[in-house]
Parts: sequence; C-alpha cells; structure tokens
Amino acid sequence: MNIFQACDIRGVAGKELTDVMARRIALAVGIKLTGQKVVVGGDIRLSTPSLQRIMIDGLAESGCQVIDIGTVATPVFYYALKATGATGGVMVTASHNPAQYNGFKLVLGPKPVSEEDVAHIGQLVAINARTQGIGLVTKLPVMADYLEHTAGKALQGCLKVVIDAGNGATAAIAPKLFRRLGYEVIELNCTPDGRFPNHPPNPALAENLASLGEAVRLHGAALGIGFDGDGDRVGFVDETGQAIDNDDIMVLIARYYLAREKGAIIYDAKCSMVVPEEVTKAGGRPVMARAGHTFSKTAFMQEQALFAGEISGHFFFRDLGYDDGMFSGLKVCELVAAQGSLSAQVAVIPNYLLTPDIRVPYLGSDKTAVLEQVASKLAVYRPNRIDGVRIEFADGWGMIRASVTEPLFTLRFEAKSAERLKEIKEILLAALPPDVRAAVTGKLPPELH
Repeated sequence: MNIFQACDIRGVAGKELTDVMARRIALAVGIKLTGQKVVVGGDIRLSTPSLQRIMIDGLAESGCQVIDIGTVATPVFYYALKATGATGGVMVTASHNPAQYNGFKLVLGPKPVSEEDVAHIGQLVAINARTQGIGLVTKLPVMADYLEHTAGKALQGCLKVVIDAGNGATAAIAPKLFRRLGYEVIELNCTPDGRFPNHPPNPALAENLASLGEAVRLHGAALGIGFDGDGDRVGFVDETGQAIDNDDIMVLIARYYLAREKGAIIYDAKCSMVVPEEVTKAGGRPVMARAGHTFSKTAFMQEQALFAGEISGHFFFRDLGYDDGMFSGLKVCELVAAQGSLSAQVAVIPNYLLTPDIRVPYLGSDKTAVLEQVASKLAVYRPNRIDGVRIEFADGWGMIRASVTEPLFTLRFEAKSAERLKEIKEILLAALPPDVRAAVTGKLPPELH
C-alpha cells in the first residue's frame, strides 16, 4: 500500500509506517517548513506518542519552531494553527481507520495540502532528503482555550444528548464542551483507548452507531452524536435511535445558515441529489466538490462558502474556518432545540432511492488506470470526472471512485424509481473490468438485485 495518499500520509504503524519511515517523513516535511512556526499534535492511538516524538524531533532538527500541543483531537489542532498564527502543522492520526493504522495530516501553508504536495514529500523521502537548522520546541496547552473559543460560537442548550466518543480523541473533550453550554450529557465510550475496543472509529457506517442508538432510547435523549477517532467526523442518531444519513444532516445545516445569509454551500460528489436541490430551494448556490477532506476544504475556501459537507461526516463552517465534528454536534443540537425533533425534521426532506457506499477492496497497483478505462467506455454519457467516474441523468446518477484513504473502490447509485436505479447500475457495471465487476456484484445491496 502506498502511504502517500491524496489528502495525507497513512499506513499500518510499525509495518508500512515504521519509525525509520516516520523520521524520513519528518525530515521531508522539515524541508518544506524550515524556519517556520509549526504546530504538532497527536491522537490517542497506541502508536501515536512515538510517531509524534519522531515528528517533533525531525522538524526541530530541520530548523522549525515547533509548538507541541500534546494529545488532542484534530479540531483542536486546527484551532491551535489559527490561534498561534503558525505557517504549518502536523497532526499524527489515522482518523477513522482501524487501530493498527496511523499517519500524518499535514498543513504546509494557508491553502489545504494538495496531492502534489504529498507526492513531493514522498519524493523527498525516497532520496532521504533533509536540511539542517536551529530549531526550537515549545509545549503549549491549548485545550482550555479551544473549549472557550468553540463554546463562544455556539448557543446555550438544555437538551439531553448521548455522546459516543468511540474511545477516540474527543473522549476527554466533547463531554466538557457540551456540559459547558448547559447540555445534559450521557457518556458512551468516553474513555480514551487507542485500541478502539467497542466499535471501529468510523461514524459514517450505520452499524457503528448501533450502540449509540440503543443508549439514546434507553435514556430518552433528544439525539445521539458519535465521533470518529480524531474528532473531525461526526454521525447522528435521532430520538428514536435511528441513524441519520449525512445527506439529510447537510440539508438541515445548509438551511440553517441560508435562512440567515445567502451564499455557496459545498457538497461532495457522493451526496444525494436532494442536497443541491434543497440548497437551491433555500436560496443558496450548491457547488460540487471531489470527496476528500482537502478537496472539500479547497472548494470551501475558494467559494468563501457558508458551509461545506461530506457524506463521510466532515462539516466545515465559516464560523470556524475549518471542520469540527464537535461543533457540528452543537449546531445540530441548536436545530433540534429551535425546530423540534430530529426525526420530524428529516421526515419532510425529499427522499430518493440512494444506495449506501458499495465498498470493493482492490489490491491492484493502479486504480487510476481502472477509472480511465471505465471513463472511456462510458464516453457517450459525458462522465463527470470531478471524482472518479460519475454518469448523470435527469432522474439519477451512478459513480465509481477510488478511496483516498483505503485500498478500495466505492460505488454509489441514486434514482427516482427502482427501475431506473437498476438501469443506471447496469450501465456502470458493464463498463467495469471483469474482476472489479465480479467483486461489485457480490456486494450489491438488495435494491440493486
């Protein structure tokens, strides 16, 4: 597996991401940021302390002025970047990936890191490049300031909420933030544990929200909020314990902001077509972005958007200038307090036939070549290439894309009728290489059979 991915650097700790590799990466990042102020934080994974120490030492050796903010969630890291005026930063985390993974989220300047940036670091690593300088390491606790800053941008509340930190980096932060604003918090999996013993740290998958839904029903809570391993992704369940699609959450948050101010709303290419339709109805300007943190953030900044959302649970806010799963939870709580139950709000959002992500492992060396082949076969449909290959019709769409964080393809389909959904599926599947088609066929949800 290539650890130098589209948005960040990520691999199995101790295997693909060894201490030797981590040091080479630290020295390569040091070349990009030498002489600059650089923030370094890390999540609660068992491999993080060692990798974080290696990164700090390598950056200091390269002449960087390193600000060590310790063990934090990724939104706290983003806050620290703004608060300190740092040029760059490194967050040691593998986000929502399983416990054996780790990696580095990079900030190399005012713009989000690009594929070219990550590839360049990979090239520097390959030749063991380095620079020397007089660096400095300063420890800076930022948690109290993050809590004060974030709470200051949200409203007081009194709802009963269940918070599932998934034993991740929000475990010691999110309950404090919500209680600070007056919420009655029921804690679930709020003991940090880098093994993630209770469920995988990915709230975008409904099965990982099952225990959260049970806790909401048991305690009679207004809603449940679940975070990923490093706190920049979020998932929700309503007061009945039902997991809510993030497409619907995006519609609700977009309406919330558009009721106050008109502007651009960013959504990713995997979202339901309900999202751009409802944004338009609310007077906003919907803008599609490629799925992936840095791609959504780039569009968010370029369009000076009010809000950006991804189906994965990344939500960006103009109020902050970055994505924050905990702040997202506060905003949805405000919606429930102001407009009634979450289930009732979601019930009136139009609904089409949208499949979940169909995740197909692919261990081949060149996912790009597969996508080029598919696009060529579907040329008559003028595929949208913003993110993989997407064919679009007035009454539906289908797409295949390469995951930017895992060795797999994801497919998704949507249509306004069951018959049309199957037709679009057949068009796309016919263009796939035989091995990929066979793998997809074995994972199709019932509505596509």
